[in-house]
Amino acid sequence: MKLVAFLYLTILLSTNSSCQIENNLSKYSRFIGDIDFDGKYDKQNFYLCSEKEIVQYHNDGNGLEYKGEKFALQAEILSKFKSVLDTSQNGLIRIRFIVNCKGETDRFRVISMDESYNEKQFNNKITDQLLSICKELKAWMPKKMDGKEVDYYQYLIFKFKDGNLIEILP
Repeated sequence: MKLVAFLYLTILLSTNSSCQIENNLSKYSRFIGDIDFDGKYDKQNFYLCSEKEIVQYHNDGNGLEYKGEKFALQAEILSKFKSVLDTSQNGLIRIRFIVNCKGETDRFRVISMDESYNEKQFNNKITDQLLSICKELKAWMPKKMDGKEVDYYQYLIFKFKDGNLIEILP
């Protein structure tokens, strides 16, 4: 009888502790780099086919999926961007976002760094302008994997020298 009570208590405690662990883990993203919804920045009505299955843009080997490819993407960005000449504005700005299964975008996040990859704050006239331009890009194509349209993470990296945009990656 003591053995049965001991086993019951052990199962009850382990179930409770695993539930607590699961509850504690649920406040974290599924994967490092996931972009969780933030009501301060993101559209409330942004549609995702599957919140749990957002893939990286390179997962299918097709690379950048923009109508007109990289040439069209660069031309559109460069035609809109106005340089902010300043010799202290050197480094990289990465804008990462989600392209949903309909080719729409949201959940934009910005990170910037100097030429040695240390965190750096760029002039807001540069970062705000780039973010605005990226949000206006409308020629993203839905990505298909296994014949099914999927949501995916995309990023653009902008390289700056003296406030001039000198390269767009990938």
